[in-house]
Amino acid sequence: MAELPKSESFMSLVKKGNTSSAVAMAGNAILALCKGGAFIFSGSGAMFASAMHSLADAINQGFVFVGSVLSEKQPTRRFPTGFGRVINIFCMIAVIVVTIMAYETIHEGIHLLRHPAGHSGDGLWINIGVLVLNILIDGAILIKAMKEILKEARAPKAAGFGLVPAAIKNVGRAAPPTRLVFYEDVVAVLGATLALVSVVVIALTNFALLDGIVTTIIGCLMIAVAFRVGYDNMIGLIGVAAPQDIEDKVSQIILADSHVADIQMMRIVQEGRYYHVEGLIELTKGLTLADADDIKFRIQEKLMLDPDIADAAISIIEDDGVSSWDKKSSDIQK
Repeated sequence: MAELPKSESFMSLVKKGNTSSAVAMAGNAILALCKGGAFIFSGSGAMFASAMHSLADAINQGFVFVGSVLSEKQPTRRFPTGFGRVINIFCMIAVIVVTIMAYETIHEGIHLLRHPAGHSGDGLWINIGVLVLNILIDGAILIKAMKEILKEARAPKAAGFGLVPAAIKNVGRAAPPTRLVFYEDVVAVLGATLALVSVVVIALTNFALLDGIVTTIIGCLMIAVAFRVGYDNMIGLIGVAAPQDIEDKVSQIILADSHVADIQMMRIVQEGRYYHVEGLIELTKGLTLADADDIKFRIQEKLMLDPDIADAAISIIEDDGVSSWDKKSSDIQK
């Protein structure tokens, strides 16, 4: 068994951190400052809600980026399976932040529904400019997140409008930080668009009640993100089985060896964006112990060539003449 690495430099870990969350953190911090200034100047409730959302996103992505860095630490003797689930803990902290910000946003929305606020015409173009900037920045971050989803899921590349359905289809296989960026920026773009509509409609019609309606809707969307991200990371902390296509790919690698007769048992657990493989395989009869060991190590090395597989623990026994894996595959298809 190879020795565990003794130490890692801080910068080497930072470079492994989730790029999408780092970019999103910087972009949302700038947006939160711009929106906060626009809210102070204009008093728009929708702008306040959007500013709170951007602030929540910036804080979240900061937590998530730190978590993604720590989750890349190599296994140690004390933590032999690595630190993959650390990112789930940090994402759960992000859920708490989103929930608090969502409460404040909904509270402000209800207040505006009860006491609609008037708006100064002087702040109209400031609000419009900030919200257009919001849509452009969060839209760019969202596009990057969707591309990262396809990259991490090893899915075929997509472009144009085809990127959206491809990202939605594969988002469950992306790393937790990338999923968080995706969900939050979907709501950010929708929220900024609703806030822009609210600002324009109120300026043209003086329908001030719309401000409270949009503010409340944005808060509810933030709650939806909190529940979705919370659920994903809760099952990640427990330990979730790998998707079926990952199991199929691993089984194909194992069965491709001419000396492997069957797979009696295999378990693949996902931690963060990595997979841990455990398997009991049956080898053809008549092999010496030395040959069987060589085959086992050869299969483990082939599995470890996949950058998403953190470790592979393979045990071997002699073929019992019963086709266990074929039976399991047919059961899955049924």
